[in-house]
Amino acid sequence: MAAQAQALRAAPTGAGGGVAVELRSVSYAFDLHGEPLPVLDSIDLSVAAGEFVALLGPSGCGKSTLLRLVAGLERPSAGSMTGDGEEIVSPDPSRILVFQDPTLFPWMTVWGNVAVGLDARGVLARHRGRVDETIALVDLTAFERAYPHQLSGGMAQRAALARALVNDPALMLLDEPLGKLDSLTRLTLQAELVSLWRKKGFTAILVTHDVEEALQLASRVVVLSERPAHVKAEFKVSRPYPRHRDDPALVALRRQVFATLGLET
Repeated sequence: MAAQAQALRAAPTGAGGGVAVELRSVSYAFDLHGEPLPVLDSIDLSVAAGEFVALLGPSGCGKSTLLRLVAGLERPSAGSMTGDGEEIVSPDPSRILVFQDPTLFPWMTVWGNVAVGLDARGVLARHRGRVDETIALVDLTAFERAYPHQLSGGMAQRAALARALVNDPALMLLDEPLGKLDSLTRLTLQAELVSLWRKKGFTAILVTHDVEEALQLASRVVVLSERPAHVKAEFKVSRPYPRHRDDPALVALRRQVFATLGLET
């Protein structure tokens, strides 16, 4: 635990490897039986390179849709999105989307799953060592030859994170990646995710329904409104890592966030 705490306090060795993201007046609507269903309404959001931002908001307000837009999987109905000043128009290996379900290929080992991205890009032969290093980074070396059905939920999600990290992304888009884990595994992986972020220096945008999780992980929490969503409030979380849930400053912030969401604590 002492070593983990030291890692969380350390400055990120990958500092500067993240990408700055800018959303300006971004709107989006689904096509529902030929009629537009507005989901996002003129979203303005700036995320600094290397920052960790958490998105909170009511269920169905468009948080996951916003991640898909930033990933380049969808195009906005209006507005602009840039990464380091370059317009985001399509998917790119530098922007990785991690889902709630690990979505590992069941016929591949952990090593094979982690290597998928490098193999698809035709660079695996030159970077096989990177696969081993990344598996070690998420503490799965002993399971690199295991298949997904042989893994616990936490180990499967570690493998999914390794599959993303092996591509050395500048931006990690995290769509409730810990949402289906039991509480103890979730707490452990929250600490490990912060440690990975601080070591690698990537920019992170996390969608979560868990206010505690947002305050534990993020340097800034952005609250979205009901659909069609706009930015309702932002909260700077300046507490050092590792964070403690009974920290009076975090307790006060939690009350403010719940109040913004219209919930009593």
